[in-house]
Amino acid sequence: QEKLVESGGGLVEPGGSLRLSCAASGFTFSGYWMYWVRQAPGKGLEWVSYINSGGGSTHYADSVKGRFTISRDNVKNTLYLQMNNLKPEDTGLYYCAFDSGGSGRGQGTQVTVSS
Repeated sequence: QEKLVESGGGLVEPGGSLRLSCAASGFTFSGYWMYWVRQAPGKGLEWVSYINSGGGSTHYADSVKGRFTISRDNVKNTLYLQMNNLKPEDTGLYYCAFDSGGSGRGQGTQVTVSS
């Protein structure tokens, strides 16, 4: 069955960078649009970014535009999220998923931005 495993989170100071990865298995990764969503403490899921199946089209929430970059490697079956100039409000649990509602997401990876 489909499986998504997120990794790469951690504790970083404001202005720092992290690169998240999502390893996909159990389905034809190259055939799916993929999403990153996040959940801040005490809040609901928030769509962050998505990418089309071929990787040529990307979209970002206004809150991360210009700071985050989504990409994918359809040979390695892996989705990425490069996060630069991180802010405290980026703190949360980050998931990769099949849609903006977080369907099929894995266990998530924690990102904490704090000085």
